[in-house]
Amino acid sequence: MTWMRWAPAMAQALYDPDSGFYRRPEGPAGHFRTSVHASRRFARAVAGLLLEVDAALGRPEELAFVDVGAGRGELLTGVLAELPAGVLARLRPYGVEIADRPAGLPSTALWTDEVPRGLTGLLFANEWLDNVPLDAGEVDEEGVLRYREVDTATGEERLGEPVSAADAAWAGRWWPAREPGDLVEFGAPRDAAWARAVAGLDRGLAVAVDYGHTADRRPPFGTLAGFRDGREVAPVPDGSCDVTAHVALDSAAVSGLHSLWTTQRDALRALGVSGARPPLALASTDPAGYLRALGGAGEGAELTDPAGLGGFGWLVQAVRTPVPESLESMPGWQTLTS
Repeated sequence: MTWMRWAPAMAQALYDPDSGFYRRPEGPAGHFRTSVHASRRFARAVAGLLLEVDAALGRPEELAFVDVGAGRGELLTGVLAELPAGVLARLRPYGVEIADRPAGLPSTALWTDEVPRGLTGLLFANEWLDNVPLDAGEVDEEGVLRYREVDTATGEERLGEPVSAADAAWAGRWWPAREPGDLVEFGAPRDAAWARAVAGLDRGLAVAVDYGHTADRRPPFGTLAGFRDGREVAPVPDGSCDVTAHVALDSAAVSGLHSLWTTQRDALRALGVSGARPPLALASTDPAGYLRALGGAGEGAELTDPAGLGGFGWLVQAVRTPVPESLESMPGWQTLTS
């Protein structure tokens, strides 16, 4: 048996240069369906948000679109396909990903493993933070919070050493655990990763979309899970499956910025994505148009389904720029100071 804490086990399983899950040639789309794969309406909505950010920024000479955790470039390619020529002429698109640059990506797109600095525009991280490795902990029978260790071959778990002072402080602030059996997933690595990404923006909007929770709805039994071939499986960190955990969105939010966390359902509706069926009268006047609209409504319904993709969390943070009009009227905006 090889026992490791969850953070190094996840890092090895997902990102090892030779055997990591995210190095596999089929990419994430070979194993699970995200909003990007579900419908081009998602990329269209993100492109619409980019246009609003562009307007709020006063249409700068160079506009950045940064796709963090870009996978095989699906969202980046989709957004570029939805933009008008005048915006494309000013656009600097980036794909941020550890995997190699995918074939067929537009030549204008830059591919890098780190978020560049000094950018003005929209930074968008779709299902990225849930794959930033993190440790898990549990309170033992004596009330001591200890790290959970995992056997990388079987997924079996056991309790290890007491947690560090830093992780204990994070848990005390964001995810208190006091009773024997209480579980914690320590979000400090995600907080740091998101802060580094947002620091790439001089001005603009940063959006993280992910499975998420806030202090009022922490999952009592933890969220570590595995996915392979379209199915949820045991999270065995051996490189054969995705290993993921939900994100503490309130903890990740960078302090001092005008911020909102909301659901994908509400965010996409604000951006014009609807699952409403077209009027039946259209079927008699334009049957082909009715069928197209009906298909689009089905895709919109999938993207905004609160029990599915619509239940994703959106963390939206404005960096020295006004909030885009479509999102400005949404409730919940606040300036975070702690």
